[in-house]
Amino acid sequence: MPLLLLAKVASLQVMSGSQRGAEFLQDQGDRRTIREERLPAYRGEITDRNGAPLAVSTPVSTLVANLSLAAGRWSEQQLAALAAVIEEPVAQLQQRIAANPRSQHLYIARQLPLQTAQQAMALGLPGLRELREYKRYYPAGEVAAQLIGLTDIDGEGIEGLEKAYQSSLAGQHGRAQVIKDRSGRTIKSLAQLQSPQMGQPLALTIDLRVQYAAYRALKRAVAEHRAEGGSVVVLDVQSGEVLSIANQPSFNPNDRSQLQLAAVRNRAVQDLIEPGSTVKPLTLLAALESGKFTAQSRIDTHPGAIQVDYKRFTDHSNYGELDMAGVLSKSSNVGTVKIALQLPPESIRDLFQRFGFGRPVGLGLPGESAGNLPAHRRWDDVTRANYAFGYGLQVSALQLANAYLTLANHGRERPLNLILQGGGAGQHAVADADAADQIRHMLAGVLAEGGTGRRAGLDGYSSAGKTGTVHKTSAAGGYHSDRYVSIFAGMAPVDNPRIVTVVVVDDPRAGGYYGGAAAAPVFADVTATALRLLQVTPDSLAAGEQLAGAPL
Repeated sequence: MPLLLLAKVASLQVMSGSQRGAEFLQDQGDRRTIREERLPAYRGEITDRNGAPLAVSTPVSTLVANLSLAAGRWSEQQLAALAAVIEEPVAQLQQRIAANPRSQHLYIARQLPLQTAQQAMALGLPGLRELREYKRYYPAGEVAAQLIGLTDIDGEGIEGLEKAYQSSLAGQHGRAQVIKDRSGRTIKSLAQLQSPQMGQPLALTIDLRVQYAAYRALKRAVAEHRAEGGSVVVLDVQSGEVLSIANQPSFNPNDRSQLQLAAVRNRAVQDLIEPGSTVKPLTLLAALESGKFTAQSRIDTHPGAIQVDYKRFTDHSNYGELDMAGVLSKSSNVGTVKIALQLPPESIRDLFQRFGFGRPVGLGLPGESAGNLPAHRRWDDVTRANYAFGYGLQVSALQLANAYLTLANHGRERPLNLILQGGGAGQHAVADADAADQIRHMLAGVLAEGGTGRRAGLDGYSSAGKTGTVHKTSAAGGYHSDRYVSIFAGMAPVDNPRIVTVVVVDDPRAGGYYGGAAAAPVFADVTATALRLLQVTPDSLAAGEQLAGAPL
């Protein structure tokens, strides 16, 4: 071969190799690009007062497909294998892909366990990539579900404390510069542009042990009485801290496949009830403050009924002449009405307002109700009588508990607190201390023999409180004749109260509908547990010996 021809061939071979190298580099450049990707922030944990976890975040993976790269490149076998890994019917997966043929960011599966996502990525499907995220997990499950709340699949708080404290819990996502291939897979990390900022933790005043006790006792009562639902609120009188807010029905926030919206509602905070006889102590407190009555005043309730204009008010029996304590222990409507009609028209409403009715308690929970405390231009006698024993106004279980804490605290309002070491304003007097203390000791008689709240008595501790049984309001107006709300509100021990507990059982259909039957036993169970856990000394040595070694 002539030298000139050999040189020509060699030149062509060199140029061909160079061109192929350039084409290879160009192809790799097309396939690999510098991108920014999000570095997920760890959402702050929610814990109880002792550090027990109530909401935590766990690392998970999400699978995303760029269908413009996957089109025609996923075999039926690969698609079937992917469907098996993510546990989705293959026909359903095919339908989702067919409905979004040009999507560059189709979620194939959200929040998978890391190992499951790795199995999917091992299939080597073009256009399939893995994103790291966090998933919220609730260790206490349905025990505190309405209070703690929920996040959506993107980690945004949508209910409860998760929603109320979204901005502090969420933190800030970071950013990283990476090299990705055409399928979106990260080939190499280049630099961290912004570090993720962890969300702030949230420590609650809730005691999970008390919360469990409230949850169990309420669930049992709702089942036994075939009730529609119920609520329990437990407060620490000394600090104003909320130890428990429990509701029924509840739900498992870790499994939302059967989630019903009615179960998500925080009944204790959002639902309004007419408080019924549980506000009779406040009516009698207004009477003592007026100077027209003393603890020794006698009220003639004979013959067990009283006609006020167009309405007749009755007692269960003819109790005859009662002192103020007797009016409470017998829950005498007649006695309460007679007292109320001797007071200035606005005085009872004024005292209710001082005790927090008609305004939110201020815990910052979503949907917290202000209640309903109507003011009337003209107070006719029937309206005054209705107000006196808890009809014509509406409160939440939380508001009622707040009012009883004020009563237990010698007439001093103490702001409630749900966040541990959250501070809060100081207490201030809203009622006469001596009068409030007299009412508190009168309420001990409600739990004595012959009182309506005998089943609220505690082993080892004195207690005081008031039953309430009210007709449920009807959506059509007026009241149901055979449907009720059962309530018990109380405190313990009597001389130096530490715990206030309010129990509401909505629409009990079996086993007795009175507050003393449906709600009082729940009060006894939960309050006794809370006192023991707080290591409150029993009222007597004999009681202490009786409780020695008792399980918590």
